[in-house]
Amino acid sequence: MSKITGVFPSLPVATTGQSLVSHAGLNVMTSFVDALGFRGLCEDRLGQFVPFGAWHRPGTIVGSLAVMLAGGGEHVSDLDILRTGAGVFGQVASNATISRFFERTVTDPDVFNDGFATLTRELRSRAWEAARDRNPALKATALDPLIIDLDATLVTSHSDKEQAVGTYKGGYGFAPFVASVDCGAGNGTGEILAALLRPGNAGANSAKDHIKVFTQAIEQLPDDFYDQQGQLIGEKVLVRTDSAGASREFLHHLSSLGVQFSVSYPVPVPKAHMVGWINDKKYWQPALDQDGNERTDAWVLNATDVLGLTGYPEGTNLYLRAEPLHPGAQPTLLDTDGHRITAFLTNSPSWHGPALDARHRARGRCENRIKTLKNTGLGKLPFFDFHANQAWANIAALAMNLISWLQLTALPTGHKARGWDIKRWRYRLFATAGKLITRARRTRLLIPDKAPETATITTLLAAIAGLKNSLRQQIPILA
Repeated sequence: MSKITGVFPSLPVATTGQSLVSHAGLNVMTSFVDALGFRGLCEDRLGQFVPFGAWHRPGTIVGSLAVMLAGGGEHVSDLDILRTGAGVFGQVASNATISRFFERTVTDPDVFNDGFATLTRELRSRAWEAARDRNPALKATALDPLIIDLDATLVTSHSDKEQAVGTYKGGYGFAPFVASVDCGAGNGTGEILAALLRPGNAGANSAKDHIKVFTQAIEQLPDDFYDQQGQLIGEKVLVRTDSAGASREFLHHLSSLGVQFSVSYPVPVPKAHMVGWINDKKYWQPALDQDGNERTDAWVLNATDVLGLTGYPEGTNLYLRAEPLHPGAQPTLLDTDGHRITAFLTNSPSWHGPALDARHRARGRCENRIKTLKNTGLGKLPFFDFHANQAWANIAALAMNLISWLQLTALPTGHKARGWDIKRWRYRLFATAGKLITRARRTRLLIPDKAPETATITTLLAAIAGLKNSLRQQIPILA
């Protein structure tokens, strides 16, 4: 008789009353949240949205939601994963309590949004300060400014929700506008400064929406970006957008604040034929890749004097980039000599075209940040009320930012996890299982010593303990 063998071991399954925790790796997130003094800040900024004397305070509610979304949850009901590990995650509010909390945010959405904005700004200030020499605020200069990417996206709604309407792509839902920080390759995945929820038919090239989301974004920047009179030090900030942000109104607004910009520019058809006058590559400079190496098949040129600009802020320059068509690209009438011509505008004080071009092309990284934001909650807005969904979007941004701040403050330079995307954090680290034991009246969390990222977990927890002690000395209320 032949013996049947399976691909995997076939084991009998039984239940147990032992204190097993399926997502023990999330202890890293909960420890980091507490180290930042999250509970006290939430009570101060959002305390009015929870009844006086209620057991579950805003810090517990918002903190649990943020940790759940960071860990891979998508709905309020996914808090069950945290509820089964009360020894690690504490007592989590019921779904009904969470629902009532969001109902209260709807009664005064402006107050909630303002309170949440000041909350995240203070958390960002503490995290950046704890990063020390990696603090993005200290590294920002006129020649190497902090880069803020602005970009709109679409979120599909599978049911009828307030202000969910048809989109230009034929879908149905919302068109949020996102402002994010690009910390550069190898310096973490970046973070979200603002996530402005909009109806699905909102235009991508609205100057007013660009100004609104930019204003929300700079209000999130720490004090190092402001002078003694509270005015933004614009030269330390660069705004980067696609061609939707090339409106004169928006660029003049940025220029009035002294802010640098780098925006894609659609060359007007009447001027396109003029590109042929400068297609002799001896006038062009070789383009650079993201590592700073010269390319042999792409070139950059300052074409401001050739094509001319009218009505744009003083100091604006127009740069062209020429490169062969990518495989599968459809030729257009604007292609010159088999090359695709693209353009961007910038008022940067630097005049090295290839470096400016490489910096502008790195704008593609903002797509990854928006994808991550959708994976931490923005992609599935759970409520009918528009303002409740805006509050959910804010918490989703917080969930993503907590991981970004963790990369910035608790991981050494060059550590492999500084470049991980959210899915890798979840699968390799957050999903690590554990067990609670009590010895000598002390409860401990055990994790397998052979788990893939045990060393990373212990590194993070040691750094978080040091961060907590440091913040306690600076902020007595944390003690």
